[in-house]
Amino acid sequence: MREILREIGMIARALDSISNVEFKEIDLTKGQYLYLVRIRENPGIIQEKLAEMIKVDRTTAARAIQKLEAQGFIEKKDDETNKKIKKLFTTEKGDHAYSFLKREADHSDKVALAGFTQEETEALLRYLQRVRQNVEVDWEFVKKGNKREY
Repeated sequence: MREILREIGMIARALDSISNVEFKEIDLTKGQYLYLVRIRENPGIIQEKLAEMIKVDRTTAARAIQKLEAQGFIEKKDDETNKKIKKLFTTEKGDHAYSFLKREADHSDKVALAGFTQEETEALLRYLQRVRQNVEVDWEFVKKGNKREY
């Protein structure tokens, strides 16, 4: 089992490294693209839900959101019924960056899945979703201050 998680980790780190290099040309730094993509695909999402979606703590999400807002990629808007709630939206600059990010993601998918049949690709997605769901149980448990027993 360890080899599977190591492989997943290596794939994730390699793609993240590529992204961090290539996204410098659109002024996105270390991991900001994750937030921008999720905000663009979920207009009006709130910070807490975004942090949960990306699997980071709220402080990390707050820092990234603050930077994206300062750079003009996203904006916060008050909720119409509850002014304490700030909804996140991409700006025109964010939308432009998203189109670049989408092209990169499509290319990375094509490269990563080269040689796979449609059935293999669909099976891989199902398997990885199951792995993520299993890990999410522990993530939620630890996030609440608990310690796993090994």
